[in-house]
Amino acid sequence: MSRSLRTLGACLLGALVVAWAVFPLYYALVTSVTPSGRLFDVGWWPAGWTAASYAGVFREQPFALNILNSVVVATGVVGVSLLLGLTSAYALSRIEFRGRGMLLGVVLGVSMFPQVAVLAGMFELIRWLGLYNSRSGLGLSYLILTLPFTVWLLTTFMRDVPRELEEAAIMDGATPWTIVTRIFVPLMAPALVSTGLLAFVAAWNEFLFALTLTLTEDTRTVPVAVALMSGASAHELPWGRIMAASVVVSVPIVLLVLALQRRIVAGLTAGAIRG
Repeated sequence: MSRSLRTLGACLLGALVVAWAVFPLYYALVTSVTPSGRLFDVGWWPAGWTAASYAGVFREQPFALNILNSVVVATGVVGVSLLLGLTSAYALSRIEFRGRGMLLGVVLGVSMFPQVAVLAGMFELIRWLGLYNSRSGLGLSYLILTLPFTVWLLTTFMRDVPRELEEAAIMDGATPWTIVTRIFVPLMAPALVSTGLLAFVAAWNEFLFALTLTLTEDTRTVPVAVALMSGASAHELPWGRIMAASVVVSVPIVLLVLALQRRIVAGLTAGAIRG
């Protein structure tokens, strides 16, 4: 009897967690298709259906360009983060040198600083480089958010790869770059996918740097574009368009997670398994 109660309790707790996580997206979806005159009617299902909010999102501001900016910046950040993270992880996990542990600790410590603490310095750096109000400037600033945990995670995963594989490749005359690309990359594919997805989500959702380092609508990313919609139209409530925009920008992340969920789980659990 006690076992049945524990099972029932676990099921109820799981259902509560799922409902808590899914409800905001469900509410945004329902609100986005509700006519503007019925936005504040209480109900679990909209009384009418309309796509006016979705049309308004793309008609009243360059939201498609904002999405493109986010895709370009986030994809570029993921590529650079994985490249630098993979090569740095090889040096930190396989090459013996003085201060290696301290360097890895510094890399992790960088991620502990709040964004607002480095915002002024980042702004001056981006402006000095002539990258203010550009995708390149955003991508460069996002690396301070994605590189530390990318290096740390990939270093942890690379330490679990048997050294015998690397030693055999060295005996065959393989260079360090060949070892990284031909041995570590295939073996660490799940880890690379999960780490890359975390970096993509961080870059996709970043708001503070995007708000500070962009000025015009054609360079803004989707978080800033959605935040500034509240002042886009003073003569009507913008909640329908805000929710429609939220649904649109959530779809890529949801699809990525669904498509890569097996590799994500394998990557997140790989570090816990030692042969």
